[in-house]
Amino acid sequence: MHRMTGLRELTVGTGAGLDTADMVLNIGPQHPSTHGVLRLRLVLDGERVVTCEPVIGYMHRGAEKLFEVRDYRQIIVLANRHDWLSAFANELGVVLAVERLMGMEVPERAVWLRTALAELNRVLNHLMFLGSYPLEIGAITPVFYAFRERETLQAVLEEACGGRMHYMFNRVGGLKEEVPAGWTRRAREAIGQVRRRLPDLDRLIRRNEIFLARTVGIGVLPAQAAAAFGASGPVARASGLDFDLRRDEPYLAYGELDVPVVTRTAGDCHSRFEVLLDQAYVSLDLAQTCLDRVDQLRGPVNVRLPKIVKAPEGHTYAWTENPLGINGYYLVSRGEKTPWRMKLRTASFANVQALSTLIPGCLVPDLIAILGSMFFVVGDVDK
Repeated sequence: MHRMTGLRELTVGTGAGLDTADMVLNIGPQHPSTHGVLRLRLVLDGERVVTCEPVIGYMHRGAEKLFEVRDYRQIIVLANRHDWLSAFANELGVVLAVERLMGMEVPERAVWLRTALAELNRVLNHLMFLGSYPLEIGAITPVFYAFRERETLQAVLEEACGGRMHYMFNRVGGLKEEVPAGWTRRAREAIGQVRRRLPDLDRLIRRNEIFLARTVGIGVLPAQAAAAFGASGPVARASGLDFDLRRDEPYLAYGELDVPVVTRTAGDCHSRFEVLLDQAYVSLDLAQTCLDRVDQLRGPVNVRLPKIVKAPEGHTYAWTENPLGINGYYLVSRGEKTPWRMKLRTASFANVQALSTLIPGCLVPDLIAILGSMFFVVGDVDK
């Protein structure tokens, strides 16, 4: 073996004796890498992530402060938009809080219609992620199947509300107006179509070998960690947290419904996807049950209100099981036409916190698989 005097002997190919440094890598802020404008500041050791710092605030719109200078009709349009995939559910939390503070009883037909529309909105939300998540890790075809079903349901909601994303159909005291004649029949037909065709998407991706390789055992979030971060919705239930407000603290008509709660215990990327997929089947069944009940009810869908709505002095907290998890609405009133304070507790904000624990230790190729499986909307984080 040849040696050169005065030089340290190096072993070829191992890097022994060389100085190394961790690499700092920014993922984002740009749209294609995430569900909106989120930035992850990563420290890498080779291809392994050492630390992960989620950096938020790029979309902050100050919605909670804007609530304070708008009346109870106007704040609905702001709340509608923080999670643009769950607009109907967002509106619902606001009006439920105001109605509770006012001691208002909403007509029964409106309650059941609200429940049906909330479940249809839940399916629309889930279909977006069921199509986009496989796309993020290289599977192009599922998004076409998911959007076929979305369009079928979008047509139904557009007919009722006039909007495709920002429905603006909830009002304090009920709904904006009665649904068109024959709408419940057409909605049931749409639900039937989606229920028959959803297994196409299911068979395409759930047991796909490549999809399984990219998601099983990846990004495991233990139940204890999920609870510590305040995670909720599909993300928490995939880790074994058996909690769903629709069953455990019912609102709207959920107290009269049997709500099956879909859970898994593995807490990995695949479990989160499966919970979302199976929950879509459950919501289709719940929506159909609600529509059947709506057809048996007659009467108004709203309460006649004065021109200026004023909530009495006091405070209340309403929470709802939104498609992505638990949303809370803390309303403080001083008896005026605008809220004195309205605080939002959004599902995505709590779920995204877990990334700081979930991502360290993973490899760079698994990063997007983990990120996408958290099913968040950045507007819901930044508000």
